[in-house]
Amino acid sequence: MENFREVLQEKKTFSLESLRLYKEEIMEEVVDYFGERLTRLAYTYVKDWGKAEDIVQDVFITCYSKLETFRGEGSLKNWLYKITVNRCKDHLKSWSHRNVWFANPMTLFKEESNDQTPELRLIVEDEYNELAQSILSLPVKYRELIILYYQEEMSLTEISELFNMKQSTLKSRLFQARKLLRSHLEKGEESSGG
Repeated sequence: MENFREVLQEKKTFSLESLRLYKEEIMEEVVDYFGERLTRLAYTYVKDWGKAEDIVQDVFITCYSKLETFRGEGSLKNWLYKITVNRCKDHLKSWSHRNVWFANPMTLFKEESNDQTPELRLIVEDEYNELAQSILSLPVKYRELIILYYQEEMSLTEISELFNMKQSTLKSRLFQARKLLRSHLEKGEESSGG
């Protein structure tokens, strides 16, 4: 059996024979490796942790049922991200989202550190909250790009494949996204007297 963790990390694919023999093991690795990442990605769209988890569960069900159709032309990571992004966009277009929406403003992607003083931890948490709220306030086309490029560390080539978009368009959007984010953060500093 192939080491599927290495396959996932190296952005490689696996043989169809392995797929037939080890589908459950493959899915366990996929869920372990991508679960948290896809949930964070979904949250950046829907701004609700519960909905994000529901969407990711749906993505994994789709992945399990359609794993045999995965052609391996791109990475498994890109395939899962594309399914997640599409499910999020479907949710945002849905009647239930447009008519019933509860925000759950929480920090994004915060890593805890135990070697900080309580005061420093509070300052860092406040900065994370401000940055997270600024990112979440961006229009979706900019927000998704910021998250995929900076948080998920996807290259412009990978994002280009994911959205079927020219890299030049993505570079332009990324420039605009940074500009909007910088402007939003500077307005926050001015209003807080910083």
